[in-house]
Amino acid sequence: MKQYLNFLPQIMLPTFILAISLSTGAEALDLSAEQPGRLRTEKSEKVVATIPASFKFVEDGIFTVGIAVDNPPLATYATDAKTVVGYDPDIALLVSDTLGRKLDLVPVAWADWPLGLQSGKFDAVISNVGVTEQRKEKFDFSTYRQGLHGFYVKSDSPIASIKEPKDIAGLRIITSSGTIQEKILLEWDKQNVAKGFKPSTLQYYDDEAVSALAIQSGRADAEFNPNATQAFRAASEGKIKLVGTVNAGWPLIADVAVTTRKGSGIADSLTAAINELIDNGKYAQLLERWQLTPEALKRSRTNPPGLPKI
Repeated sequence: MKQYLNFLPQIMLPTFILAISLSTGAEALDLSAEQPGRLRTEKSEKVVATIPASFKFVEDGIFTVGIAVDNPPLATYATDAKTVVGYDPDIALLVSDTLGRKLDLVPVAWADWPLGLQSGKFDAVISNVGVTEQRKEKFDFSTYRQGLHGFYVKSDSPIASIKEPKDIAGLRIITSSGTIQEKILLEWDKQNVAKGFKPSTLQYYDDEAVSALAIQSGRADAEFNPNATQAFRAASEGKIKLVGTVNAGWPLIADVAVTTRKGSGIADSLTAAINELIDNGKYAQLLERWQLTPEALKRSRTNPPGLPKI
């Protein structure tokens, strides 16, 4: 989960469709602005009937969603450098369709989404936000994807597998501050130190290019961040490789969720909308379209147990 967002045009993706493999396939992901294969669905009167009368949308007839646009294939700018495409905008569109509303995506820096949501700038945030007990104190959640994180190393690194706490002992690992993945690493390191293993060193970078250079130059041994975004880089650049994945809630369950204001009353309706998409098959089709099928949920839940405070 990235912590910073740069909207300058010069860092936008090149104007072509990148061919990458994020899971077991090798099909190209369409990053064009036209999105000819984009999925749509019908309005669900059953779901609309669950929306409480007390909930006031930012704008009539519109579902306004805050989204950080720096995590391909979850959310990125298309080949026209202005249209937002990816899995998160697509699930937002399907939920909006289910609610019978038009979608308005509002780009926001990751660090700014909590204030924007609490101030009423958005109806919801759909931006790879993981459920934690600390976040549940201020927000409500409707889960829509499993939180899967990956360990990636330099392609020729001797590190072949990182799957459990002892595997990170003594390693220098890049991660993002204030995130679920940081919490996992801190807990793993705590366990290791208690057992007499060498401590790990966490490294934090604001710039993805600097992070990549740290891996390639040997200043860092591995990076641990959301799997989908790193898989995108691995396949498109060929300089890093996957050596292990961990559910964001290890050893518990922690999912990614649509985030709304605490007590606003809309969370259950959004959960119902996502379950409608699961039932009609659109959810599975969308995951397949963005090669994220391994991160599927069986059902959406409102405010499930989240990653505990560490």
